[in-house]
Amino acid sequence: MGSIHGMKLGIAALGIYLLGGLGIFGGIGLIVFTKGVNLWGWGDGRTIGYLFLCVGAGFSILGVLLMRIFRNRGLA
Repeated sequence: MGSIHGMKLGIAALGIYLLGGLGIFGGIGLIVFTKGVNLWGWGDGRTIGYLFLCVGAGFSILGVLLMRIFRNRGLA
């Protein structure tokens, strides 16, 4: 039973890590290609790109930390 629970935690950490990577590359794309474009009424595309870049970096760091914690504690 513990192995299945640990596997779910590991998959969740990997999902957070991958979501962060998508955010980073999406943010870089927005920064490069949407200068001066109003993006869905949210504001300038470059500004939203910086937001995605920073949040994506935070998610990537969080995902790596969670994977390391789960592995070292024997949870995954």
